Order: sequence, then structure tokens, then C-alpha cells
Amino acid sequence: MEKVMTINSGSSTVKFKLYEMPEEEVICSGNCERIGEKMGIFTIKWGTNKESYECLFPTHEEAAKKVIDVLLEKGFIKDFDEIKAIGHRIVQGGKYFSESALFDKKTEDLIESLIPLAPLHNAAHLTCYRAFKEVLPNTPAIAVFDTAYHQSMEEEDYLFPIPYELSEKYSIRRYGAHGTSHQYLNQMGLKYCEGIKEPRIITCHIGSGASITASKDCKCVATSMGLTPLGGIMMGTRSGDMDPSVFNYLVSCTGKSAEEVYQMLNKKSGLLGVSGISNDSRDVLEAAEKGNKQAITTVKLFNRRIADFIGQYYVRLGGCDLLVWSAGIGENEPRTRSEVCKLLHDALGVELDEEVNSTIHGKEAVISTPSSKIKVVVIPTDEEVMIARDSYRIAHEIKK
Repeated sequence: MEKVMTINSGSSTVKFKLYEMPEEEVICSGNCERIGEKMGIFTIKWGTNKESYECLFPTHEEAAKKVIDVLLEKGFIKDFDEIKAIGHRIVQGGKYFSESALFDKKTEDLIESLIPLAPLHNAAHLTCYRAFKEVLPNTPAIAVFDTAYHQSMEEEDYLFPIPYELSEKYSIRRYGAHGTSHQYLNQMGLKYCEGIKEPRIITCHIGSGASITASKDCKCVATSMGLTPLGGIMMGTRSGDMDPSVFNYLVSCTGKSAEEVYQMLNKKSGLLGVSGISNDSRDVLEAAEKGNKQAITTVKLFNRRIADFIGQYYVRLGGCDLLVWSAGIGENEPRTRSEVCKLLHDALGVELDEEVNSTIHGKEAVISTPSSKIKVVVIPTDEEVMIARDSYRIAHEIKK
């Protein structure tokens, strides 16, 4: 048994989990919040226990040191050497990484070169990697990329129809996101596809950020998010795909700069923008059920966008053997699952067991009827365990 830690960092946060591997048992987990502010919050959970208190984190390095100090104080590790690998979630791996990689100078430089494609995320990931490297200089660090799973797409699936030389010069293409989640869901979904050669699976990672992926035999064929996470289906605050002329027209009509409109499409659109109520689907659904016309329109638009992508990917795969729902909305919102599947019923023969569906919140289950032409399941995602698996594997490979 060996201990592996996973890190998911933001510009002001560090989320961590400590695993016993290869058993994949979670020893503890936690979060450092409000890094760089006047006062931060440190939280740690283990078993049924939870501690949370104020703590000062001027930089990510102090946060990293705090994490390790608490692991030592509480006896989760006896010394630094017990942690055999640290896996860092990296949002953007560009065209360079089709799988997880050991952090070395080349990996670090390539991730840094991709900051323009994910300015908030990649910069924060590198800051956190360097912080933990200072605290644990001898522990192998592994970069696990959100985009890696989608690198198996064919050129006609990832290219945008712009002048080809621009795509080549500036590495403009569909990169996707949530790849670690979609890979996990495909692996977990295989047990529902026994006896099927090269299973065709459509995975719906539907949360505040949302993406849909079509896979064949656990390899990505197509995915909804684009150059950045702004593309694809409508989300909590993101517009998703739309007529590109809307962008120029908004700049002309509003007098806002291109950057201001871009930020509006990222942060003030989607559920929030259309409803005028909230970016939280629960608030919008509640308003819709009370008869708010704008909320009703928002819910219908959201469901339609999801159904449209599922239909598109059904054609792309030449059929579908399994439809998977996951992430915050996908795992916990029976109303969304029900309405989307009703939109798929006539064309694709999808049929939910509404009684079962209504009881499923955050747990794995088959929610389709035996007569449904596509099996529909809910599978809670687990990106952290995928990071732990790759980190454990690569750490062992470099020992050989």
C-alpha cells in the first residue's frame, strides 16, 4: 500500500485528496480557500470527521505547506517520503499531451506555453505545482490533463472551418474539457455493455460547466466544448455554441469592447443570462415550476441544447449503446434527465423508468426501462480517482 495525493488548484484555492493505492481508498480530503486574501479557510475531512477554521495563506506555497503539516500532525503520513506521487489536474494540455505525463522541465514549459488557451487555470496549476515542489522536492509530480482524452478525435472532428493556415499557426482546434471525467464514465460504463464489441457511449457531464462526449470503445470521437470551455451546450453562465456574428453585432450595438463581450458570454450568459434569475439550475427550475415564463423558456432551451448534441452524436457514432448522466445536474436532477429523454423518445426510442429516475440523486443506477432502445444510466463521476490512478502508475513506471 502506498499513498498518493491529488491536487486540483485554482487561482485562490487548493483542493486535495490523499489516497491509499492501489486500493483507491480515500484517507482524507480538504481545501485551502481564499489564498492571497486577508484571511483564508482551511478544511479537512476524514471518515465522518470534519474540521474547518480560518488560516492565513499569503501564497500557494503557504497553502501547500499547511496541507502537508496537517497530514503529519494528524498522523495521515509519518514523513514526507510516504507520499509516493502527487497528481496535478491541468485544464489545458493542448495538442502536446494525449495522456498524463511526469512533470519535468519540458512538461512545465509546454503547460506554460498554453496559458493563453486557459489563462486562469493553467497559470494557477503551475503556481500550485511549483509550491508543492518546494515543500516536497523529491516526490514525483504528475500532470493529468482535462484535454488528453479528446486527443483521439479525427481532424474533421476537431478542426474549425477557418483558414487552415490560422489553425496551424495558432493551434486553433477543438480541445474539449472534462476529459478525465468522460474517460472515467466510459470505463465505468463498460459493465453495462457486456457482449457489445466496440461500445458506443455518449457521456453527459452536466453541471454548472457542462460537456457531452461521444466515445467508441473508450476512445473519444467527438466532444462539445471547443477551443475553450465556452463552446458546446448552454451552461450556468456560458453561452455555448452560437452564430459567431452575434459577437460582432453585440460589439457594434452595445459599444462594449471585444473583451467585455467575451467576458459576458463566459460569465453572464447561459442559464443566468436567459433567465435573469440565477446560474443555478435549481433556482431556475423552481421559478419555472411557479410559472415564470422566462424561466420556462430557459429550461426548455437548456434541455433542447443537450438533446441536440446527443442526437448529433448518435449519428456520429452510428448508434448508441449507453447514455450516461453525470456531474452536479446530471447526477442529481431527475427533472432535467426526464425532459431531455422525452425529447429523444420519438427519434431514438429512449424511454425512462420515471419512478426509478425520480429517486436517483448522486448514486449509480439504470434509469431506463427494459424496452428502451438505448440503456440510460446515472454514474457519479470521480475525476480525482483517475488522477490518483495515473499518478500511481507513472510513479511506478519511473522506478523501473
